[in-house]
Amino acid sequence: MTSETKLYGLIGYPVKHSISPQIHNSAFKILNINAVYLTFEVKKEFLKKALDGIKALGIKGLNVTIPHKIDVIKYLDELSREAALIGAVNTILNDNEKLIGFNTDYTGILKTFEVHKVDLTEKKIVLLGAGGAAKAIAFAIAEKASSLIILNRTKRKALNLTRELSKKLKVNVSADSLTFESLKNNLKDADILVNATSVGMTPNINQTLVTKKFLRKDMVVLDVVYNPLETKLLKEAKEAKAKCINGVEMLVQQAAEAFKIWFRIEPPINEMRNAALKSLIGGRIN
Repeated sequence: MTSETKLYGLIGYPVKHSISPQIHNSAFKILNINAVYLTFEVKKEFLKKALDGIKALGIKGLNVTIPHKIDVIKYLDELSREAALIGAVNTILNDNEKLIGFNTDYTGILKTFEVHKVDLTEKKIVLLGAGGAAKAIAFAIAEKASSLIILNRTKRKALNLTRELSKKLKVNVSADSLTFESLKNNLKDADILVNATSVGMTPNINQTLVTKKFLRKDMVVLDVVYNPLETKLLKEAKEAKAKCINGVEMLVQQAAEAFKIWFRIEPPINEMRNAALKSLIGGRIN
């Protein structure tokens, strides 16, 4: 580090568990970029001050995580199309003291399916969850799928998301409570299942919303949880001989998109992926 080292980072609360520093700092090292990526724990009541600090301290870019993805918008100067559409931001660019918000989860999920050679066109997709991650995923995949069904423990949240999708995208979306019956009815002919909840994340590694009896070998099952690498859901899917995709690829792809926004060059995505896997296998959480 020198007096000219550029600063990037992650804001949220909590963030000590994040492996984003390993992912981005590995990219800086490979490309010989004089920059460092750090984590900053920011409580809700200090969010505005933190955003003012970006300009004051000359921080070049930030990622944003829970619980700030929505609240941060009111402190930004401009939004990308995806961020405005979704109503959530996970990446900020400081462009000469103009703060621009982006949502790279949108591109991250599409790139993840692309890497795994999964075509979303005319597929029936079941999405579990209606929170921040689920919202970005829903907006990304809704226009490609023949139908999208959102299942959530709180049906009202799922309905609110479907109304927003229908209004903004004019797509075929439906919602229901996440129950045994709704899983049974909707998964019997589904092509793709996406878990966008935190169920199964370390330390609750024996939890899953779906067991193998609902899954088939001609299905694709993606779990956004990336620690553990093989969640209980993916173990169940593996036993059912379904195609399994863990959450690491989406994590890396959204990080790569943020890197492109900040530096306008192609990131070393293989090295970023390896850094993520090394951190996770080494025992880091989240």
